Amino acid sequence: MTFYQKITYLILLFTLSIGSVSATDASTIKDKHEKMNVKEFILEHVSDAYEWHITTIGEKEISIPLPVIVHSSNGWHIFLSSEFRHTASYEGLSIAKEGKYKGKIVEISSTGEEIRPFDISITKVTLSLIISSILLIIIIMSVANSYKKGVYESKKGFVGFMEMFVMNINDDVIKPCVGPQYKKYAPYLLTLFFFIFINNLLGLIPIFPGGANVTGNIAITFVLATVTLLIINIGGSKEYWKEILWPDVPLWLKAPIPLLPIIEIVGIFSKAFALMIRLFANMLAGHSIGLGLTCLVFVTVSMGPAMNTSMTVVSVIFSVFIAFVELLVAYIQAYIFTMLTAVFIGLARVEPHNKPQ
Repeated sequence: MTFYQKITYLILLFTLSIGSVSATDASTIKDKHEKMNVKEFILEHVSDAYEWHITTIGEKEISIPLPVIVHSSNGWHIFLSSEFRHTASYEGLSIAKEGKYKGKIVEISSTGEEIRPFDISITKVTLSLIISSILLIIIIMSVANSYKKGVYESKKGFVGFMEMFVMNINDDVIKPCVGPQYKKYAPYLLTLFFFIFINNLLGLIPIFPGGANVTGNIAITFVLATVTLLIINIGGSKEYWKEILWPDVPLWLKAPIPLLPIIEIVGIFSKAFALMIRLFANMLAGHSIGLGLTCLVFVTVSMGPAMNTSMTVVSVIFSVFIAFVELLVAYIQAYIFTMLTAVFIGLARVEPHNKPQ
């Protein structure tokens, strides 16, 4: 490495300590900067995996192997993902290197085709989800226990900070958006907010147990949107369903062809779809932008010291800026998801004559 490249690498390590890429990733890029594929690097970093990569020392990768739990044509298979390091195929299973199942466990059929078995493995996103859930339970229960002691005066420190958070979401979002029956839905909405927020924050931490792209995984946002969809429509009032199935419009718009009811039913699912895509796209884009800006340093290495040094400065400045923006986005996305869910619940609790409760 030249003197300029060494300075570049040291500056980048400092930047990455507060960014979305770990020093390990920087080391990997440094060794392969001349042949690095930016697209592949970003996709690999934001995608799920069967092991949790910690660091790389020389040629040795240090990772946490995770349990593989798969049911294939040969029955159940339970083993650690570290078995794939020693052999390309283990018990007839392997991780696809390319194709539509790239990065997923597959088995080879008698015709030579790759088939996806029933896979309930503990992946990186799953483990991060478990860790964040346990952390959230500990935080909320510790705050709740402080109030169970019977002391209700103004709290200080962490408990006071959490009280401010809870009251802000409850009084400024849930209560005005849902209406008089807000207490019925407050536990779910508060859980929703803190679940998204804590996973957003953990995704910004570049070292274990952070760094997993949980809320940037569409499977996670799909489940959140589906649960929200069920809560909104199962708790909907009679007037709400009347406005959907038999709205107060001219008869030709609802019979014999139920044109408007069909549009309204599509609207039910489009609300949940919008919630799912908004959270997924914003969090995935944030991580991708941070990684892309970091890669500028190594992409420009072959362009000479002057260009590489100038682009390093640009990359560091923008990476730090994006890191702070992502902190803000972590809160905003949790806030927006919760607020829109509360609004949709409030609309579903409409009274006769279209007056919200």
